[in-house]
Amino acid sequence: EDGNSHFNMRFLGSVEVSGHKGDDVLCQAINKVALSRRSAKTSPPPPIVSVEISQYGIRMLDKSKLGHETDDHFTHFFALKNISFCGFHPRNERYFGFITKHPKSYRFACHVFLGEKSTRTVSDALGNAFKRFYQEYMAFTHPTEDIYME
Repeated sequence: EDGNSHFNMRFLGSVEVSGHKGDDVLCQAINKVALSRRSAKTSPPPPIVSVEISQYGIRMLDKSKLGHETDDHFTHFFALKNISFCGFHPRNERYFGFITKHPKSYRFACHVFLGEKSTRTVSDALGNAFKRFYQEYMAFTHPTEDIYME
């Protein structure tokens, strides 16, 4: 096992948000994306994507296309350093979202997913990835020396 977590969810879409963190920002984004999906009656069903979480970030692969081995289907990678917040909707845990910072400008987007059941495990996996990332960062920037007493 590579220490990465894998989840299959439906990708509902992304929306620009005003803030970089907070349940209120997350809930507004989830509601906005879900509402726009519901109002567009003729749109195709949202694609099933594989979300892979590691201490480096989130990789998203479109599983709804045939031939998963090829790179002609969309794949996105969000570096952990650009992810500012994540969580599930408090009133419906099937909805999960994470907020990313634009790499160059001061803009934020929320990416919204729908799980078969509660997405609490997805949120926990991302929290653990942040812990591993931070531990690796601290070990690299503040190395400790072993001191031996004679």
